[in-house]
Amino acid sequence: MRNLIFSAALATLSLFGVGAHADSIEAGKQYVELANPVPVSQPGKIEVVELFWYGCPHCYQFEPTLNAWVEKLPADVNFVRVPALFGRTWDIHGQLFITLDLMKVEHKVHKAVFDAIHNEGKKLADPDEMADFLAGQGVDREAFLSTYNSFAVKGQMGKARQLAKAYQITGVPVLIVNGKYRFDVHSSGGPEEALKVADFLIDKERAAR
Repeated sequence: MRNLIFSAALATLSLFGVGAHADSIEAGKQYVELANPVPVSQPGKIEVVELFWYGCPHCYQFEPTLNAWVEKLPADVNFVRVPALFGRTWDIHGQLFITLDLMKVEHKVHKAVFDAIHNEGKKLADPDEMADFLAGQGVDREAFLSTYNSFAVKGQMGKARQLAKAYQITGVPVLIVNGKYRFDVHSSGGPEEALKVADFLIDKERAAR
């Protein structure tokens, strides 16, 4: 799929790769420093962005480790999810995420959407199918459909595309720290190692203040 998702072989290597230790984390190895930093959404906080796709198996596998880490983040760190929009089903699922986010119900159904696609065989590639599924999760069907087709959602999709371009991403899941540093699970050595890189870069940004 245009090399946008890591291959099964690379995913396997990432699980058994060399772990990231603070004294061995270097730019150009575990992470890339962006030539043109991207402004954060909440000035004054250290931002961590995850770019993902609901249909990506590696994003789904990363979820439990990532969520446990996010729950323990200190108050000066802001975590943001951004859907990667590379066309077709990527865009459809991205529109789904942005709709749920604008409705302020994403945190309630995010896991259920992932589970439906990866464990229940649902494609969730059609607004009516989405609305029917979400109704079973307590989300108002008509409100969802109205929001899904709104200008607000289309505007947020445009912003997501601009961010992906600015971050220069080519695959998911990818993490961006404070609009300056980009890295992924494979290059870091695995899910837990990727979060060690995130912690290292958060500390780096905090110390630079």
